[in-house]
This record gives sequence, C-alpha cells and structure tokens, in this order.
Amino acid sequence: MNVNDTEIAWAILQKNGYTRTKEVDEADVILLVTCSVREKAEQAIWNRLQHLKALKARRQQDRLPLRIGILGCMAERLKEEILHREKLVDIVAGPDAYRDLPRLLAVAESGQQAANVLLSLDETYADILPVQTSAGGTTAFVSIMRGCDNMCSYCIVPFTRGRERSRPIASILQEVKMLSDQGVKEVTLLGQNVNSFRDMSEVQFQSAAAPVLSRGFSTVYKAKPGGLRFAHLLDQVSRIDPEMRIRFTSPHPKDFPDEVLQLIQERHNICKQLHLPAQSGSTRVLEAMRRGYTREAYLELVHHVRDSIPGVSLSSDFIVGFCGETEEDHQQTVSLLRKVRYNVGFLFAYSMRQKTRAYHRLQDDVPADVKQRRLQELIAVFREEAARANEAMVGQSQMVLVEGPSKRSASELCGRNDGNIKVIFPDAEIKDAAGCKALVRAQPGDYVLVKVTSASSQTLKGVPLCRTTLACSTA
Repeated sequence: MNVNDTEIAWAILQKNGYTRTKEVDEADVILLVTCSVREKAEQAIWNRLQHLKALKARRQQDRLPLRIGILGCMAERLKEEILHREKLVDIVAGPDAYRDLPRLLAVAESGQQAANVLLSLDETYADILPVQTSAGGTTAFVSIMRGCDNMCSYCIVPFTRGRERSRPIASILQEVKMLSDQGVKEVTLLGQNVNSFRDMSEVQFQSAAAPVLSRGFSTVYKAKPGGLRFAHLLDQVSRIDPEMRIRFTSPHPKDFPDEVLQLIQERHNICKQLHLPAQSGSTRVLEAMRRGYTREAYLELVHHVRDSIPGVSLSSDFIVGFCGETEEDHQQTVSLLRKVRYNVGFLFAYSMRQKTRAYHRLQDDVPADVKQRRLQELIAVFREEAARANEAMVGQSQMVLVEGPSKRSASELCGRNDGNIKVIFPDAEIKDAAGCKALVRAQPGDYVLVKVTSASSQTLKGVPLCRTTLACSTA
C-alpha cells in the first residue's frame, strides 16, 4: 500500500510543479510514507528522522530551508507527537489528505507547521492516475479500495485508513488499460480487504444482493447489499490484456465466493496464487482476535480452494504472541503451518497498537522473549514446509515473468512464477516459442519457460527452455 500511496502523492505533487530527485542533498522537500501496523515500522521512521535532523540543521545554517513531511498511517495515528517531538517535521498528512499536500507545503514555506489527518468516507483517489516510481517497470500496483470494516481486535487499520470504500470500476479499468499500453506485464489489485470490493457509484449497481460469505465465516457488521462485487471487477480486469498477469492482495478469507475461485481457475492470466491470512491456528485466539472463523472453518476453506484451483500456491500472515496466547495455542498454529504447507509466509511477533480493541480490552501478557522464541519456532517450521512445497516443483516447467538481473549474479536473471515464488535462471540464449529462428536473450517483461532443477524455502532455480507467451502456455 505504501508504494501505491507514494505514487498517488507524487502524481499530485508533479501536477503542482514539483520535480523529483533521488539525491537527498538536492531536495527542498523530503516526504516519508509510513506504516503503523507494527511498532517496528514506526521505529524505523523515528530513526530516519534522527538522520534527517542533522541535514536540516546544516540547511538552516546555509539558509537553504529543508521541509520534512510524514505521510500515511503514522501521520494519522501520531500527529501531535510527530509535530511536537523536536519540532523537526513541517507537515503531516494522513492517507486521505494527499490532495491537500500542495497547500500544506505552501503553509510550511511560511515557516509554520501544517497538518491534515482527516479521514474521509469517500476518498479513493479514483481520478488520479498514479505516477510509477520505477519508470519502465514490468509490474504495477492498482488500488481498488481503501479502509477496512472488519475491526479485528489487534488491527490499527480501521483507525488509520478509515471505513471501506471502493473505487468505481470504470476508473480502475482505465488505469489498468493505461498500464497495459505502457508495457506493464503484471498488475496487483490492492486493498486492505481487497475481495470485499463493492462499487456503488451507479444507481443500477445498488439493487444486487449481498454475496454469501465463505462457509463457517462471519462478520461484526451486517451484510451489505448492492454494488458490483470483486468477481465482476476481476472478470473485467482480466479481459483487458490476455498477456498481463493479474494478482490481488490482501484479501480476507471470509470473502471467497465460488464465482471468484472459478474465475481464477478458468482465466489463464489470473495467477493461481491466493493469500489466505490465518493469523493464528488456535480457535480460542482467533475468537479473541475477532477474526470471524474457527480453525476448522479456515481449513475447510483451504481444502475447498485447493479442490477448486488445482496447483494453487498459498501464502498467509501469522501473528505470534497475541494477548493470552498459551503454549498450546502456539502449538495449534505450528500444526496449522504443517497441515497447510504454505509456499509464502509473513510472520510477526504481536505489538499492541493504541486505539485497537485489544488495547482497551485485553492484556499484552506474553513476555517479549517468549514471543521471539515462538516466532523463531514458527519461522523454522514455515521454512521447512515451504521447502517441501517448493521441492515438489523440481522437474516441472514454470512460466516465469522476468523482472531483471539477479541481485547476486549478473550472469543470472530473476523473475516470479505464477505462484509468486522467485525463480533464478542463467541469462543465456534461448529459443523463441513464437517461431523466430534466431536465438534470443530474455528481457525484463518477457515470459520464459523455466525447468526447475532445485528449490529452497524461498527460491526456485532452473534452466530456461524458451521465451513464450501466456497464450502459448495454455494452448
């Protein structure tokens, strides 16, 4: 989300005459886009501000003022502390206030601090086409909705990003078409709860019935009738460019109706990869988290997903050491990791956030050293199981979208397969499946068929067979 927020903010500033520099010493304005989901992310910003403190002091001595701004969730959550702590920050703008950046910067030019952290019930930046921060990239993010209504007890997002609201489908399709025309080969649809998308922008959209939740799942809010839903959007986006891969993140497990799973299975350019955030393997902890499902319901969904989309790659999020988590609860999470065998995982120790239900109702009573021990155990189990899942691909041919040279070797290329797993292979001359007789070298944005020769918990390695297309791969 921070990448997309950066691109939106930059589009607004560029339209108002600002130019971008990659050199800190050349900048008149430095804006830090922030996250508040975990304490570690916020601490990184405080550390960064300390580094900028000396730079700002030198600028003042040289009479070349430097304006520093904090954007995003941390700005929303900690406005007063940010503005008053050492008087270093000049502007503060929450996630719904990026349109106000030119005014805030103008106020800062006069020597005053300026802030706007008002949350909106309807801001989606639908009319702003983000400016990609990496021009010529092969992949891009497209925000389709903002905010979250789930109110999980540990989560700060509803308080920093506000209530759910979705962009009109027409504006999303326009942006994806623009990215296709620019040569982008993979788009990830973004949202805090991406598969609860609900476009209410047209009167005729408002009569539809509310979709059925995944079996065994519930919400803290009443069903919301009306609106064009995620299945409709996914269908329309996937039709724009048959050679553009489509992903989406981050979904909630409750919002996977059969029509979404069927669409993923049928469309060759919708990646057979799903993110199913579990957060815990213990029903007792899930209830305390207000996730709206049990361990059994989650496992039933996993089985249904794998039956519906053969070969699907699964990823998940887990929080270790949530309030009241016992050793037995922890072992339930360990067993869930072993049972599901995810390809990709995001695992973190719990850090309590102010304003959340857990902050007001629960005790952060798992000691820090116990959290770290459990986290390391979970990471070890995840890596062991992910390695087994990835080793099953050895000997198979995988379609890989080339992203560029490998960071470790200039003689190798790096890309990702359909399951979003990194694949490394030699930068060698290969055949072109399109019929070109001359040998070619793969370039960023090319699809290459790679035969997997080895695997680890995070990476596949292989040999390139040929350059190809998505259409050829399904022919």
